[in-house]
Amino acid sequence: MKPVPHATTLRRAPVQRRSAERLTRILDACADLLDEVGYDALSTRAVAERAGVPIGSVYRFFGNKRQMADALAQRNLERYAERVTERLKQARAGDWRAAMDAVIDEYLAMKRTAPGFSLVDFGNQIPVGARQSEPNHRVADRLTALLSGYLGRPVDDDLRRTFLIAVETSDALVQLAFRVDPQGDEGIIGEMREMLRSYLARVLD
Repeated sequence: MKPVPHATTLRRAPVQRRSAERLTRILDACADLLDEVGYDALSTRAVAERAGVPIGSVYRFFGNKRQMADALAQRNLERYAERVTERLKQARAGDWRAAMDAVIDEYLAMKRTAPGFSLVDFGNQIPVGARQSEPNHRVADRLTALLSGYLGRPVDDDLRRTFLIAVETSDALVQLAFRVDPQGDEGIIGEMREMLRSYLARVLD
């Protein structure tokens, strides 16, 4: 099982600090507008106006709004990995249960609070309602790389398969939980945790 390459959608990577700050403002504006107007009504011009930058600055980085949403999803994944990493610093090395809770808790926190996340998360919901497999592969690959050292296990096909199954399963159940309750139905989330504990105990213990 080969890792899925990490996607990049920038036409031009920022080099100077000013350019990087402008890109941050553009993505922040994109996230806010996704929550306010949705993906269909999103436009590069509206993003430029909200970010306070010329429209040419948006097109310097992105060819269209889809590329912009993809870049936001990629940034979400980077921030998610950072949050999980910080949580793991507080946990005992090798404790896969603590790692599982960190992975789930930080995803739920972003789902509930990060602007634009409910529409794009890690890139698998645009167009709205579409569930593509590649972003889940990227998440699983990132978690495999992130957790293998913490768990003291080599990165191999078995570990990649384990995390892919865990990610796909939890993704489906989290989507169900947030369809039942806009803040995530705690009963469904609790069942998801139990299901993952049972599966991971068989594989990781």
